[in-house]
Amino acid sequence: MKDTSLIDIPQWKQLQQQADEFQKPSFHLKHLLQDENRLGHFSIKTADVFYDYSRQRVNSDVMSLLYGLAEARNVRPQFKKMMAGETVNTTENRAALHTAARSFGDTPLLLDGIDVLGELKRVRIEIKRFADQVKTGKLTGSTGKPFRHFVVIGIGGSYLGTEFVTEALKANADSGLHVHYLSNVDIHNFGHIVAEIDPETTLWIVISKSYTTAETLANETLARNYMIEKKLPPSRHFVTVTAKGSPGDISAEDGESTKEILASFHMFDFIGGRYSVTSAVGGLPLSLYLGYESYERFLKGAEQMDQHTSNAPPHLNMPLTAALISVWNNNFLGYPAAAIIPYAAPLNKLSPHIQQLNMESNGKSVTIDGAPLLESTGGIIFGEPGTNAQHSFFQLAHQGRPFPIEFIGVTSPQYGRYSSHSKGVTNHQELWANLISQPLALAIGKKSTDPARNFSGNRPSSTMIIPDLTPESVGKLLSFYEAKTVYEAFIWGINPFDQFGVELGKQLASDIRTEMAQKNKKPSHNFEQASPIVRHYLNLLFNGDETNGF
Repeated sequence: MKDTSLIDIPQWKQLQQQADEFQKPSFHLKHLLQDENRLGHFSIKTADVFYDYSRQRVNSDVMSLLYGLAEARNVRPQFKKMMAGETVNTTENRAALHTAARSFGDTPLLLDGIDVLGELKRVRIEIKRFADQVKTGKLTGSTGKPFRHFVVIGIGGSYLGTEFVTEALKANADSGLHVHYLSNVDIHNFGHIVAEIDPETTLWIVISKSYTTAETLANETLARNYMIEKKLPPSRHFVTVTAKGSPGDISAEDGESTKEILASFHMFDFIGGRYSVTSAVGGLPLSLYLGYESYERFLKGAEQMDQHTSNAPPHLNMPLTAALISVWNNNFLGYPAAAIIPYAAPLNKLSPHIQQLNMESNGKSVTIDGAPLLESTGGIIFGEPGTNAQHSFFQLAHQGRPFPIEFIGVTSPQYGRYSSHSKGVTNHQELWANLISQPLALAIGKKSTDPARNFSGNRPSSTMIIPDLTPESVGKLLSFYEAKTVYEAFIWGINPFDQFGVELGKQLASDIRTEMAQKNKKPSHNFEQASPIVRHYLNLLFNGDETNGF
């Protein structure tokens, strides 16, 4: 992005002045909320989603400057370029076409002479055929029993988004099916899963683009050895989602895969891991667990939000508005963290997914041109479903260090048939009583002569309401957060599609792994090549002797 630095943009300087104004008592949210028209002025409704930011610490002047900042940063044209397949991931010389994975348009989208939409459609057809064969019992495990357990072996973007969707839509799944996630290389993860599965009815889904991720390969080896011990051939129980030609691709043109695999499904370099749930990464597990039809409905919901994001004018653009408010809170009001609190238990894995999506995308120290950043980017994302969160960390939210919150509500629950009353209301109504009251309490506060019972208020939040937890609504929610993340990056002038920050620890782990392997091969090996600190911990692991090596 060869343009003016953020701090030199007129709107940026004016926003700094506005932030100073908002420190005055007259700009407290309890005063701003006295405007009866505030909700109408500071909310957006589109695609059956309602986004209320009336309890954010903004006014019309701030929003006008933020939209001006977005125009100065050219963010909407950049988003269109991303969707068109231009090289927006410049550090890795790649496109970022996660939106293409849920595009059902007929116009070809060419990338290096290949129709991306055609390739993605081909993979969807393969997934549908495979899922249908599993669902109907035409494809079974090696003993002829139908598959009832699906274990996803993958880490980071290879499972977090999919786990979020499977939890959100669990009510849509066949009650006899179970999905498990083997992500952590910690042996406890593997041990817990094998205690729950029936190996004869288990399908292992190994997800790795390069098929070189150390944790994934270690877990795959464990799983294969486990199946061999049970006298079950891995070739009838393992499938892969991987790049064309990788060691895990059974259809590699240069020969057979090095693995015994039932089937392979392709993922592509133009879709990054944390943006990949609408690709085969999520498509295969979701189609097996929920059925392909539900998976396609989920894609179409995401596509609907993509179209809104690309086409809506700024003041009606939900993800863009949310991104601008995030920048305002981060860079001008000084909030380093933000929480996502869904008042819907099925969304319990939303926050962990957005943690990776946002923090891996926008936790950067240089601009897209490689210049040191003069402003902080990204933020600490955390969350827990309401009302659990209220009894966990809302003491901090109300009276400790403040942080913005994104509340999410669902109008119609998945289990509406349970409707007994307590204190005159149903459980769902009780949930909504809390959803409505918490943002108001945070904003308005309450004075008390007892300092321990005084609530300062003026704590910002937004509320998003979706009508239900159907595949379409979950798809819209996913797309909203992906677009919000990308828009934040475009405003800051950073690349949200690389993740070099995760590499250094991996490199050091490789050196330490070599030391361990030598010790396993030769017990007398004393880690002489390791530094004193590393040697100390290696001796703890192998010898239980915390002094050896010092």
